[in-house]
Amino acid sequence: MLEKKDYLNPEKLVEHIDIKKYNVVPLVDAMGKMAFQARTLSRAANIYSNMLADKECSIYLTIAGSLFSAGLKHVVVDMIRNNMVDAIISNGANIVDQDFFEALGYRHYQGTQFVDDNALRELMIDRIYDTYIDEDELRVCDMTVAEIANSLEARPYSSREFIEEMGKYLVEHDLGKDSVIRNAYEKRVPIFCPAFSDCSAGFGLVHHQYEKNSKNCVSIDSAKDFLELTKTKIHNPVSGVFMLGGGVPKNFTQDIVVACEVLGKDVDMHKYAVQITVADERDGALSGSTLKEANSWGKVETTSEQMVFCEATVALPLIAGYGYHSNNWKNREAKKFSDFLNKDN
Repeated sequence: MLEKKDYLNPEKLVEHIDIKKYNVVPLVDAMGKMAFQARTLSRAANIYSNMLADKECSIYLTIAGSLFSAGLKHVVVDMIRNNMVDAIISNGANIVDQDFFEALGYRHYQGTQFVDDNALRELMIDRIYDTYIDEDELRVCDMTVAEIANSLEARPYSSREFIEEMGKYLVEHDLGKDSVIRNAYEKRVPIFCPAFSDCSAGFGLVHHQYEKNSKNCVSIDSAKDFLELTKTKIHNPVSGVFMLGGGVPKNFTQDIVVACEVLGKDVDMHKYAVQITVADERDGALSGSTLKEANSWGKVETTSEQMVFCEATVALPLIAGYGYHSNNWKNREAKKFSDFLNKDN
């Protein structure tokens, strides 16, 4: 009978790809002379490079799915460190269950989808398609979130404010030097999780509020999230969106254009937009809805937009790598939205 150590094998760690090592510019340019998704990916890479070259443009990165567990964490860290992104809007799993989890010293392991899931359950191992994560270690992550909540003033927080406290925790405990949360905290790049409780953070906050008997406790204000993100668009009206997957992060970020209008602020639609997705548009769901469709809602301009129907572990290193090796980021100034939002609050 296999033991836990047989599944969580230190020799089978998920390794995060380093886009700095591979100059993909000639490859992606050559793909632009092909057809199908090779050509769309090449055009998307050029649009992202144009976002970086546009000094007035703020760049929003939206993240859905399970990407950091799959080896894409360092791609986003490099984007943060090199001023290639100004705000991150993500599902909770990537930020807490995967990035913060690894910042605490834990790891994800290569596995297989062809496995007895009942056996994994007996050993407290969770499966994310073909990767494994230790549920016992994830519980530590849950309780660390509860510990942070217990240390804070009892009031409503935006997810951005709470994640900033998580970044501060990592700095104070000298943890997670290669984590998205810590690097975003240090570079003043805000991270929003519109459905923050739908992840390991939720368990920590449930524990916190239960122990406090739901009185004098920390809570997450989703409307404040929406307002803060909208304020960044008002503060810097020219914007581009780089979307990984769809879901709530995609819609949340597109909606800030409409929110500005509701507030009586005259701003342009997102000037640039790229989306990587494998979702189909025909069922009317959000993740596969095209950027041209978003134009009908007044959210995205159609001059510089591109859908890439490809899985993110394949497409992101190529597009982000193209942006990095094109060197347009070297002329960008960091927007430091976190400082603006803290001052504005």
